[in-house]
Amino acid sequence: MENDNSGPWRITFDMNPDDCNLNCIMCEEHSSFNKAKNSSMKRRMDIDVIRKTVVQLSKRGLIEIIPSTMGEPLLYRHFDEIIKIARENEVMINLTTNGTWPGKGAEIWARELCPVCSDIKVSWNGATRETQESIMKGSNFYKGLEELRSFIKIRDDIAESGDNRCRLTLQCTFMEANLIELPALVKMAAELGIDRVKGHHIWVHYPETSKLDLRRSKESRLRWNKIVDKCVEVSERYNLPSGKHVILENFVHLPEAEDSTLPTEWNCPFLGKEAWVNHEGRFDPCCAPDPERKKLGEFGFVTQKGGLEYIWHGPKYTELVTGYKTYPVCEICNMRRPATI
Repeated sequence: MENDNSGPWRITFDMNPDDCNLNCIMCEEHSSFNKAKNSSMKRRMDIDVIRKTVVQLSKRGLIEIIPSTMGEPLLYRHFDEIIKIARENEVMINLTTNGTWPGKGAEIWARELCPVCSDIKVSWNGATRETQESIMKGSNFYKGLEELRSFIKIRDDIAESGDNRCRLTLQCTFMEANLIELPALVKMAAELGIDRVKGHHIWVHYPETSKLDLRRSKESRLRWNKIVDKCVEVSERYNLPSGKHVILENFVHLPEAEDSTLPTEWNCPFLGKEAWVNHEGRFDPCCAPDPERKKLGEFGFVTQKGGLEYIWHGPKYTELVTGYKTYPVCEICNMRRPATI
């Protein structure tokens, strides 16, 4: 059968959720607020799951893969093999990293990653040392900045040589702890040469972080909306070295009403477009926290007969795609976006 676009355009493989060298306060797995974490259990995906799935779906419109968004993907012992799989199947890697560049350091990782990555999202949650290090516990603000500058220089050198130009993104979690620094973070991105600042509102996994949720009241929503306006103003005022503006993603006004449901016209950006595979090979429909997305149904494992393609076209997943707005999890999901985005 010839290649077509009948499958997901992007797949996230949550391959090593227990491997991380930081303890970010908002993290579902590694936050110091997670009292139930079993440090002796290490969940890691078999590299063959990634290989077979990419081979199958590269013929069905797969454009890129995301290697793990839980845990630090660069700690996965088979990451070099992931780069090889991507090259062999002509798909790009979309990477999210905490910016510590474990093992090889920023410069070597830059040389290996930039030619094969469409986008590299570096987690960054503060424009000051105090805020950044209090949120991303274990990080070093000034060392991180120095390494980021080195990474950007190599990215630019690779692009200027005629090879791939990988987009660089600062990715943050929107919350009370960093709200007032977001405009300064956008300015910092422009000065560094970072193409985009992307974020999403905090998933509240622990009672201790509920007070950080900017959606919790009308007053906090209004403060968020004002910061959005300031961030847009900053992005228009400070240009990148290329003369372009920093792209802002998900900097969107919240409805002022404290109703927990979102406007019905806000859509899921993932269903019918992207897929997730957990460390065991289980198909997941989205990036919601595990207890929440399990409420959306059980769809099977990509290691079973037919693989991910069979699940993608199956009745259970099709029903979710067409009727997700009636599911309680989806009604309040902080990843849904206005139809214009």
